[in-house]
Amino acid sequence: MTYEETWLPLRRELARWQSAGRRARFWLRDDDAIEPTVALESLLTITRQACVPVTIAVIPASTGQALATRLLREDHVLVAVHGWSHANHASPEEKKQELGRHRPAAVVLEELGTGFDTLQRLYGQRLVPMLVPPWNRISEELVAQLGGRDFNALSVFGRARAGSPIRLLNTHVDIVNTRRQRGNRLHSDLVAEMVAQLSARFADDEEPIGILTHHLVHDASEWEFLTQLFKETAHHAGATWTSARDLLS
Repeated sequence: MTYEETWLPLRRELARWQSAGRRARFWLRDDDAIEPTVALESLLTITRQACVPVTIAVIPASTGQALATRLLREDHVLVAVHGWSHANHASPEEKKQELGRHRPAAVVLEELGTGFDTLQRLYGQRLVPMLVPPWNRISEELVAQLGGRDFNALSVFGRARAGSPIRLLNTHVDIVNTRRQRGNRLHSDLVAEMVAQLSARFADDEEPIGILTHHLVHDASEWEFLTQLFKETAHHAGATWTSARDLLS
């Protein structure tokens, strides 16, 4: 498939939104930040150049002042709480999970509170009071109790379910992971996923489309996809990139 053939479906779908006088809403979440790295610099550079706001999910137990000093220099960056330590407490037979029912809820919630306080001290107003569970998994018992803590939003993967006890700002297209593959995903498959999300929202655009990245494991294919995605969408009359704070306000 040629370069033009790969991106044509997205161009056609965005043209449909533009013709209808509408703008599809996108937001960007990047997971697993701990410290400044070369990969992080790549993410900051391409998002800054494209004027795309990004919310970076930081692991509180493993981070410190070095990352905060770097991120606070970037006006387009917000930070969210990525669990506590990104430790797996599930059994080998289960999917990985830090925020499950494997430990008392009080213990887990205490860790999350410590994580929130840690990042609030480091980032101040740049911290969005939103929890990003490691591996996008959290027990319903914990979700029901988040609203009474410091968090006013939750971000996982997939379409938001009605009746959630807390505001959801989810992601929907993961450029690295799929059930069948990790890394080097075909750009045509990613474009197809984006078009499917756009098509599903054409009649009802209440939920913005979240793009999920993991800068630490990107290779050339992921960086190339992101760069081109921003070229196709960042200045398109049928699309807009919005910060998590604006979407939650």
